[in-house]
Amino acid sequence: MNKNLPELIKDIRLVIFDFDGVFTDNKVIIDEQGKESVVCSRSDGLGLSRLKQIGIESLILSAEINKVVRSRARKLKIKCINACQNKFKVLFKEIKKRKLVLEQVAYVGNDINDLECLKAVGLPIAVRDAHSDIIRYAKFRTKLRGGQGAVREICDVIYAVKNGDKRNA
Repeated sequence: MNKNLPELIKDIRLVIFDFDGVFTDNKVIIDEQGKESVVCSRSDGLGLSRLKQIGIESLILSAEINKVVRSRARKLKIKCINACQNKFKVLFKEIKKRKLVLEQVAYVGNDINDLECLKAVGLPIAVRDAHSDIIRYAKFRTKLRGGQGAVREICDVIYAVKNGDKRNA
């Protein structure tokens, strides 16, 4: 882990998450009727609620069109923008709307369609099993894989740093 991580986290006010490969293990289950399902970690919800407790907003930004993304975001009670073809443009709009600067934003991704956002923000984060082309741009790489508690891990690290607990950061 980046030894400067606590310094990078201290100004974070917004965490933006990709969905597939971050909240999920990047797999999709398709039943006989063509209905898609994914598997997410239940522990992510508690992590996201801890971010809310300390005043950090969360947002899901996904290129995926499937309703499962919005459904999971509703359950987690976080804003979701899906069917997003230009993630950077939307990211910039969301930052501007909140009167933030890029250094106050963490972005969590796993694949090359996240690259522009990862390069722009103050804290670029990649999940453990991210595509090799984006790993070098991450200043924090999770120990856990996408869909296996990586979101919770990120939330816990941010929560610990914001509360002065550098042992758990």
